[in-house]
Amino acid sequence: MTDTGGPPAGGENLLFLTDEQLRKGIEAMFFAYRGFTADPDRILSGMDYGRAHHRALHFINRMPGTTVNNLLNILGVTKQSLNRVLRRLIADGLVVSRVGRRDKRERHLYLSEKGEALERELSKAQRARMRKAYRAAGPEAVAGFRQVLEAMMDDEIRHQYLSLREGRS
Repeated sequence: MTDTGGPPAGGENLLFLTDEQLRKGIEAMFFAYRGFTADPDRILSGMDYGRAHHRALHFINRMPGTTVNNLLNILGVTKQSLNRVLRRLIADGLVVSRVGRRDKRERHLYLSEKGEALERELSKAQRARMRKAYRAAGPEAVAGFRQVLEAMMDDEIRHQYLSLREGRS
């Protein structure tokens, strides 16, 4: 019997997947990520920004006032790498850094109006792509896709994601 990559005939339990089915899923994820990042990459390339800048803008927008340390934890990058990205975004007037009220050592990050406009443009392109894919797949597939993504996350990362999703940071 040839593996078509689809569900097993007769709807058998999907707990057993062949290596080939898993490889196809991995490849689909690589190509989907390429498509998902293509529009923002195109927008950012003319500004000499990259994906790290995009991720920082996204999460600062989602959590106005977040601290540099919180952003470090969410992005999972080195302090040096994040500082390079933030310095550029601050210098270009996209991000504002304010000293903490309670702890003067903390830096709280906010998007400026210019930063909000760029983040809106970037997320608009990604939302359009996600909306189109979700509509094509249908509600059950969307729920299943989210379950798969959440199940692939390490426990600590899943906790951060769920906190963000529920509006806690």
